[in-house]
Amino acid sequence: MVSFTILAGGFSTFVATYVFNSDTSSLTLTKQTTTGENPSWIASHPQNSSILYAVNEIQPVGNLQSFIVETDGGLTLVDTVSTGGSGPTFTNVLSTGEVTAMNFGSPNCALIATLPDDPLRFQRDSLVVNFPVNGGPSNPHMSLEHDGEVLVPDLGADKIWRLVNDGAPGKFRVHGQIDVAPGNGPRHIAIRDNILFTLNEKTSTLTAQQIPASPNGTTFPLLANVSIVPSDVNFKGSFFAAEILISEPSERFPDPLIYVSNRNLGPEFDPRGDTIAIFEFKSSPVTPPTTTTIGRRFHSRQWQARDEGCCSTVNSITGSLTLQSQVFTGLKQIRSMTLGPVADGGDEFLVAGA
Repeated sequence: MVSFTILAGGFSTFVATYVFNSDTSSLTLTKQTTTGENPSWIASHPQNSSILYAVNEIQPVGNLQSFIVETDGGLTLVDTVSTGGSGPTFTNVLSTGEVTAMNFGSPNCALIATLPDDPLRFQRDSLVVNFPVNGGPSNPHMSLEHDGEVLVPDLGADKIWRLVNDGAPGKFRVHGQIDVAPGNGPRHIAIRDNILFTLNEKTSTLTAQQIPASPNGTTFPLLANVSIVPSDVNFKGSFFAAEILISEPSERFPDPLIYVSNRNLGPEFDPRGDTIAIFEFKSSPVTPPTTTTIGRRFHSRQWQARDEGCCSTVNSITGSLTLQSQVFTGLKQIRSMTLGPVADGGDEFLVAGA
């Protein structure tokens, strides 16, 4: 039997606690803990699962909150701090102790420092990071820490901003950017083996590319660019991509897969609900330069080459994204996903929130 607890936020005034049981195929609501308004995104502390953070996606200025997760799955509020901008829609925890807040309704974000000896309490002197859009659209939607930078996909500006620490906790600045094709609307990103995967909301596409050199290295041609919309759509729908998740290799599931969620906003809808598209990324070096091959990964950092057509070349790397499955979920507007805990065999299950 697999059993684990799930915490879920949303556009409400509470975080819900569920218990999943694989033997009975049941998802049981056990608690609803009152929080601030619209805890639309929540994130656990990576080193301490008894600590939870939540944004309050409200206008004109949002909040970031911290909670203790009690043994029964309930929450106890510890601290609340302003995010310095409108409608924060995402939060996660950095290795340096800051907790991020992406202000979707403002051209800025906050990376809020916590006390050195208490990650539940926020410092009050962290600076808001303003994005250089010169009055243009800006809707930051996510943050991802990688190789000493914090990458922020900006759905409105068609940029992925590159942030670095400016010498003190909670103080960051924009030092570069990765350009995205105009009109794509990068919403969420993921990185594996130095390949940047970008999920574009406005075009419902998934792209793969090598990460340009910091801070403003040349953006090379894409390795892959695929639609995530089901191929059998025969109705009037409008699709907007939302979430990307790459599985971690485990003994039972050694090959990482890329999960991306579709959202159909209508006016017509599929009775089977929205889908989660599952892709596999294949990559291999090009040797010699005039020969292109595609390889199948048989370990998270090893590649076995085989002769096959390629899609594009970036320096010495080729790559392709192959659709493995389109899973109809019965849900509408899937905004978040996570896999169950590997330690308990829970990674057999994917949890989707709509």
